[in-house]
Amino acid sequence: MTQIHPTALVDPKAELDASVTVGPYAVIGPKVRIGAGTRIGPHCVIEGRTTLGRDNRIFQFASLGAVPQDKKYDGEDTELVIGDRNVVREFCTFNLGTAQDAGATRIGDDNWIMAYVHIAHDCRVGNQTTMANNTTLAGHVQVGDWATIGGLVGVLQRMRIGAHAMVGFAGHVNKDVPPFMVVDGNPLAVRGVNLVGLRRREFSAERLSAIREMHKLLYRQGKTLDEARAGILALAALGGGIEADVALMDGFLAAAASGIAR
Repeated sequence: MTQIHPTALVDPKAELDASVTVGPYAVIGPKVRIGAGTRIGPHCVIEGRTTLGRDNRIFQFASLGAVPQDKKYDGEDTELVIGDRNVVREFCTFNLGTAQDAGATRIGDDNWIMAYVHIAHDCRVGNQTTMANNTTLAGHVQVGDWATIGGLVGVLQRMRIGAHAMVGFAGHVNKDVPPFMVVDGNPLAVRGVNLVGLRRREFSAERLSAIREMHKLLYRQGKTLDEARAGILALAALGGGIEADVALMDGFLAAAASGIAR
């Protein structure tokens, strides 16, 4: 049977797998769905049309699925969708989406989300990301797979952080952060390639060399963005498994409507 503490308030219409655990004084609303093996800590509030997948751990005092902090929101039936095996620490706040976007805030699988992280309406967070304490994502932000965001980082609305990128402590993200790069500061500046993270993920020497060349083309040779993109696309001819990395970077740069961190 579902393990629900007697002090928890779980709406009868909520759909909880039989293996879900709900801690003391938690509140779970009628449109909530929670998958197998997920553990909800004490004093959590999960409301709205919120779906959690399997084997998540939600620590005490988290607030998931509250209405967006957006004055345009007018009660539309939007949603929050969270995948599998995520760790969500204390006092995190994740909001529903809005009708002005796709109507959903989405968080993928295997993310490590530390205390006091705020994920606003319509954000898209990928898989295997790490967000340190007090990371704040404004509305419509996109975070790629394996990205790492340091503590006290603020991300402006509609910005994108590319896959495998790292944002250093207290950075102010007001431009898109390309994949594989390390950025920090206010104003934001690119410091180099996220070599430590890429080596931990067992990127080959050939891939690391190509990514370093991407960095040079973007930041060390005085090229325009279009010139740098042309040089990056040419790297795919070198082979060695770098084609997907080139495609990832070029696709990101092609969609950089607000400019990239330079």
